[in-house]
Amino acid sequence: MFTTNPFAELSASVPPIVLQGFALLMLGLVVVGTVMDIIHKKNVKYFFNNAKKAKKSANRELGIGEKTAIISKTIVHDIGTTSELGLGKRRLAHVLGMYGTILFWLGSAVMIFVYSSPYVSTPNVWPIIWHVGAILTCVGGYWFWFFLRVDVSAEAHSVFRLIQADLFVLALVLSSTLGLAWSYLQFSGYNGWDTFFLGLFAISNLVLFGGVYWSKFAHMFYKPGAAIQKNLAEADGSRDNLPPPADAPEEFGLGIKREQPRHY
Repeated sequence: MFTTNPFAELSASVPPIVLQGFALLMLGLVVVGTVMDIIHKKNVKYFFNNAKKAKKSANRELGIGEKTAIISKTIVHDIGTTSELGLGKRRLAHVLGMYGTILFWLGSAVMIFVYSSPYVSTPNVWPIIWHVGAILTCVGGYWFWFFLRVDVSAEAHSVFRLIQADLFVLALVLSSTLGLAWSYLQFSGYNGWDTFFLGLFAISNLVLFGGVYWSKFAHMFYKPGAAIQKNLAEADGSRDNLPPPADAPEEFGLGIKREQPRHY
């Protein structure tokens, strides 16, 4: 199963061009949904206006080399390791889900566009990447969904309570789960059931990529930009027009140590 390309097996009954067309449709839905989100929320306009405003209050001008270093460090450290969450379970769950999703989507793209023909042999590494990515996404996603969500862990709501903000993570883990189920049933020869789960897998992807406008999907594009702008603002002294940190030591008293900080 882990070394079998399920898309190549599927191409015996579904032409590769159909699979590739579906993948391009998902990409198109992301682009359209993100543009609609940008127009509605005006996030990009805010970032540009904020950057212009901060530039006027900067204490010094950053050179190209320094900007490149700051941006590179932000991508590798802040974004690549989700350092904003600090050390702990939430950060680990996000890292598992993030890199699992990247591997899952990368494996899907390569196997669909390069190795989806039944006459082309798929290197074992790509099915392994696809399956491992799906598993990591499920581990990180379900860990977050059942145990680490703020409204569950801190506000005592039921794990079955659904709101619009849950659309992205729920569609993401369901897509990976149904993809794994489809691959297993196809490999095991459960005719009929594999087709059923393939349909569910396709629907979950339609919800995931088609729901960009209503979910937090677009945040994957906004957060890196916000992190880069923040670090550049700290380096040039503008600090997004916020006051500098106080020189006095932090004094919270003993009250802050009475319980674990779980109220976000």
